Amino acid sequence: MRVAVSWSGEELRAFHKVLGGLGSLSYPVEVIPLGDDISTAFDAPAARRPDVVMLPQPGLVREHWQELAPMPDDLAQRGQARLWRDLLVQKGQTYGVPFKTAHKSAVWYRPSVFRQVGVQPPQHWSDWLKLNGTLIEAGVTPLALGAGDGWVLTDFLENVLLGIAPSVYVGLATAAHPRPSQQPEFAAALRMLGTMWSAPGALAGGVKESLVQQFPDALVEVFGHRRAAMVLASDFAEPVVRSFAADPDDIALFTFPPMSDGAAAPVVVGGDVMVLTAPISDDSRDLVRRLADPKAVDPWIAEGGFLVDGRTTGYSPELTRLAEQLTMPGEQLQFDLSDLLGALGGINGLWRVLTDFLIAVGGRGADALPDAVDAAVRAMRKVETS
Repeated sequence: MRVAVSWSGEELRAFHKVLGGLGSLSYPVEVIPLGDDISTAFDAPAARRPDVVMLPQPGLVREHWQELAPMPDDLAQRGQARLWRDLLVQKGQTYGVPFKTAHKSAVWYRPSVFRQVGVQPPQHWSDWLKLNGTLIEAGVTPLALGAGDGWVLTDFLENVLLGIAPSVYVGLATAAHPRPSQQPEFAAALRMLGTMWSAPGALAGGVKESLVQQFPDALVEVFGHRRAAMVLASDFAEPVVRSFAADPDDIALFTFPPMSDGAAAPVVVGGDVMVLTAPISDDSRDLVRRLADPKAVDPWIAEGGFLVDGRTTGYSPELTRLAEQLTMPGEQLQFDLSDLLGALGGINGLWRVLTDFLIAVGGRGADALPDAVDAAVRAMRKVETS
């Protein structure tokens, strides 16, 4: 059985531990790490096409469902849970089941720095801006930003947009032809995000370093090199944080705060889903059933950085808090917008728009915002109509 994954490093090693715990298999399993090119799994020649794809962009199921096989009936219900149904069910058939859930509204930080300058985690967006200013005045760089991975930038924007305009967020997520540039709230979210990124001294290494930092590099910048106080990072950051933390007791997180009084805090959700490429065999059915067993992922949970949809036990204290938040009902719990936007939200779409926006505003002060926001909206409009 050939299994395509996007994981590398600690995550890939953890997945191999999961496979090693599945028991005696009557077939070999080959893991194919494809990284950000995971969508190419669907384009491979039939003879080399993976049997199972662990897809980190569930929105792609809607594009490729005709190349997939429905999940076995005994697993189908798993793909029909909240947040997943609209992604994984097509024509009444379930074409994927969640394997790994991601909480994309978590901010990891060093509590010793907060104590040093006498601040607390922010209760509102304005508190966060004030917190950053206090850190800068104390000679501490607030943020590390792994902008080398464009999804880090989209996660930031999605949280702001969901926080200020949940109905607009949902409208874009469900539109047949979404046009973010036509929504005034999209520009408003850019302005708010730009206010944070444009503050002189806010980003570790400035824009130049941020642009070449991958996601793990930003974690190491905070917890290893200790050159920044915090980093927006999903639950799957946990193993890297704990591996590189200079002080294992100096680790904490807060979740993205509400944007204003009375508003609900945004919670952006992502995840990896298992899909079966067609045609399928008894072996591929057997493999997904084994991987879908609730106990199968225990080795990865033990390694850290792994959440299961609907499960709130067995994690570290930090991840338990995130898992509990993911089970709370509310309109502010929404799936990753950039994934739902397809190519429009990808590397040549929103990723590129936000990268250019970061270059235009990073560390340049508030005066840079009006022109940068206008340019980003124009760039987004061009992507939408291309």
